Amino acid sequence: MKKKIFPYLLLAPMILVMGALVFYPIAATFSYSLKKWKLTEPGDIRFIGLDNYVKVLTSDSFWYSMQNTVFILIFVVVFTTVLGFLVASFLNIQVRFSGVLLALAVLPWALPPFVNGILWRFVFYSGYGFLNKLLIGMGLVEQPIEFLASRWSLLLVVSIVVVWRSVPFMALVCLAGRQSIPTGLYEAARIDGGSRWQIFRRITLPLMLPFVGVGVTSASVTAINVFDEIVSLSGYSDLGKNILMESYLTTFTFLDFGEGSAVTYIVMFFALILGIFYLKSLAKEVSYE
Repeated sequence: MKKKIFPYLLLAPMILVMGALVFYPIAATFSYSLKKWKLTEPGDIRFIGLDNYVKVLTSDSFWYSMQNTVFILIFVVVFTTVLGFLVASFLNIQVRFSGVLLALAVLPWALPPFVNGILWRFVFYSGYGFLNKLLIGMGLVEQPIEFLASRWSLLLVVSIVVVWRSVPFMALVCLAGRQSIPTGLYEAARIDGGSRWQIFRRITLPLMLPFVGVGVTSASVTAINVFDEIVSLSGYSDLGKNILMESYLTTFTFLDFGEGSAVTYIVMFFALILGIFYLKSLAKEVSYE
């Protein structure tokens, strides 16, 4: 009997912490999303069912944020995948300073997102930004370009910053996948007269797809949950807001905990779908036969 209870006693502290910090907030947020709960109207808190979700999904502000989120998501996934694969191919080359190159490649991933955003703000800022100084110095433009003043240029800059942060993880995952492929497969393919393109298409790419899937899913979750980069580049303005910032502004600026919780659950729904694909990618076995 003691042997059966002992493992649960060891797990009890973790279960208590998870219950207090994860499961209870999730349940409480869902209960808020089913109520009219505005701090500006403390005497009118009541159950309204799915009205908050209907209000959110029929709101022009939400769909504006959703368009921004989709733009960032597509840009980040495409460029993170391509650049991560290329960086992994470069890091796979055995040279004297391979360890140093790997450490430098991981650096953007190690920096906090807000710090990354601030660093890139100095690059794209109008007037004294590094990129404007460079373009004016080269004579390509006469006036500073306001990269952060319009919607799509701001979203483009945000996407570039997120790609900069996401590429290292994708590169590490792809590098692990590439180095896990037995060298005997390549030797056999060369003996059989396979060209580089045939070897890449028939061996490297198929065997690396599960690893790429892990990186793509991680990049997708990162793109949906962008927050710090947007705040560091443009503040809490509506110009480049995504659905996560929509949730934050609704909850903490307009003090509507009911509607804000509904937006939060919609964000969680999308993240959950991507999380399921992520777990499936981790659990997928790779066959080298």
